[in-house]
Amino acid sequence: MTVADDGALTRRQAELLDQLEELFLAEGFVGFTLEDLAVRLHCSKSTLYALAGSKEQLAHRVIRHFFRKATTAVEAQTVTESDPARRVTAYLSAVARALAPAGAAFHRDLDAFGPGRETYERNTALAADRVRELIADGVAQGRFREVHPALVADTVTTLMLRIGRGETARATGLDDATAYRELAALLLHGITV
Repeated sequence: MTVADDGALTRRQAELLDQLEELFLAEGFVGFTLEDLAVRLHCSKSTLYALAGSKEQLAHRVIRHFFRKATTAVEAQTVTESDPARRVTAYLSAVARALAPAGAAFHRDLDAFGPGRETYERNTALAADRVRELIADGVAQGRFREVHPALVADTVTTLMLRIGRGETARATGLDDATAYRELAALLLHGITV
């Protein structure tokens, strides 16, 4: 059976992928069978098999789809800012908004699912690289004090991973979106001239 890539999806397949994303973000994905998903989405299991060859492959595909969409949305919300401080704030705020629909069950399942955890960690590392670039740009423009952008980005990555694993929520009681806003405020107060 051939599995379509995201560029070659039919309109119905694209809708199903979005519906699966919404469902997984709200309720997690480990507890579902393909039969459960077919019933919830009012489609056949063969329709789901056209998206992926197994439940695990489907979960991984939906996770990649979510992070691809989130990355695009975050960059779109950041690109219009020219001020370095506002750009960093816009970036981290956009990350918070993109992750806000992801509930505790999704994060728990993501952490327990190796391919999903790897996708999350890879996207978090890319986000930290982007933060490093934004900070380096601000330092070069004289808007941020001289800091070591890679160290700051590594610190941001560590907290982003803790937020994604639910550790920050357990330690502080903050939801993910609030934790990202607080991270942006802390970061900017620490590096702004």
